[in-house]
Amino acid sequence: MQRSGEHDVGESASDGRTRIAFVQSEWHGDLVDGCRDSFLEEMARLGIDPDRVDLFRVPGAFEIPLHAKRLARSGCYVAVVGAGLVVDGGIYRHEFVADAVISGLMTVQLETDTPIISAVLTPHHFHEHEAHAAFFAGHLAGKGVEAARACARTIHSLADLPRSA
Repeated sequence: MQRSGEHDVGESASDGRTRIAFVQSEWHGDLVDGCRDSFLEEMARLGIDPDRVDLFRVPGAFEIPLHAKRLARSGCYVAVVGAGLVVDGGIYRHEFVADAVISGLMTVQLETDTPIISAVLTPHHFHEHEAHAAFFAGHLAGKGVEAARACARTIHSLADLPRSA
């Protein structure tokens, strides 16, 4: 039974768009793939057919905001999800890239009026050894589930609001 203001998560948005874009970086792709897989599994559990999700790969996290912007502006997507792992390689570039990606995603969301869901992790400490790889694989899988839930809830909460001009 639905309460007032709730929608079946399998319904399309009020503007007729029905697809979701998932943009993931290839850096640490084996870990980010787990985020994508758990996102798709959770979407299915939420009643949203994973076939409605178009998958895109980009070289690194830095490229996610531009792809998200083009996808959002296409009018084909009710939401865009970005997933990646920006690691601290011991130089300042980590913080620069992390800030640019997260700020870029927020800017895209506000400029395009399309929800942009971030599953881009920016850990301070990541080393290429088995313990960190296992930890972040699990963490990214959890973030995929969280991103799916946020995506579904945001799509449907926005459906009840007036569209911006």
